[in-house]
Amino acid sequence: MDVGMIGLGRMGANMTQRLIGGGHRVVVLDLNPQAVAAAAQAGAEPAATAGDLVDKLPPRRAVWMMVPAGEPVESTIATLAPLLQAGDVLIDGGNSNYHDSMRRAGELRPSGIEFVDAGTSGGIWGLREGYCLMVGASDSAFAHIEPLLRTLAPPEGYAHVGPAGAGHFTKMVHNGIEYGMMAAYGEGFELLAGSRFDIDLPRVAALWNHGSVVRSWLLELAARALAADPRLDDVAGYVQDSGEGRWTVQEAMDQDVPLPIITLALMRRFASRQESSFSAKLQAALRREFGGHALRTPGA
Repeated sequence: MDVGMIGLGRMGANMTQRLIGGGHRVVVLDLNPQAVAAAAQAGAEPAATAGDLVDKLPPRRAVWMMVPAGEPVESTIATLAPLLQAGDVLIDGGNSNYHDSMRRAGELRPSGIEFVDAGTSGGIWGLREGYCLMVGASDSAFAHIEPLLRTLAPPEGYAHVGPAGAGHFTKMVHNGIEYGMMAAYGEGFELLAGSRFDIDLPRVAALWNHGSVVRSWLLELAARALAADPRLDDVAGYVQDSGEGRWTVQEAMDQDVPLPIITLALMRRFASRQESSFSAKLQAALRREFGGHALRTPGA
């Protein structure tokens, strides 16, 4: 199948390689000429502009965007929409907010362009292991791009989860759950690391992936990270977030659904970014005021 791929970052470049390996013809476009050259070396066909990419694809076109959420998606759609025809399928495989995906589908509908939101999980390992794909689309658009999904995903690794917006909604919840799982692993291994026993953390992480009820791919990655750096001395405890956890918590508040674990995991990420917590300072000061407890001074 012919497909255009716009965005050749870590995910887009690997997805392009996997599609080429599956026998698809991929026309690529990126702001970085080196990324385009690397994709061409792997067998992709480069495009100079969005118009060039569209011209190189036969109708009914499928164009897959792997660009950052927000303005990059908006501007890419604004560029592509006048160039595409009724029946063409435009896929957003990034981590967009599902409200935006529903809006975009509605805005494109009068022109006959089908918008698909494909929540994509798999990270940098997707090239080898395949990508889990949560697809929001019409039945027609899903059927049209299914050959691409079949190549990108491992067996049973893709699903049509609903209309436009449902894919990114499902991926949002997926990432919220990921926040909670990562926080639980972090807390558990911190307790192991600080115990009175000299516990081999990499060995325990590997052990738990054999028959344990807490085994998972995240735990496999924890074992890999701990094997390389058992006490994580080379890792700063600063945990970033890309937005999906915030959206999950906001959605829970809007629907009056209690998500205490995911919410706390998000708050812990915020706390990880503070070099010095004013809240903690105030609590320490209050303990001194009411109980005469000693304070630690900065640098002590």
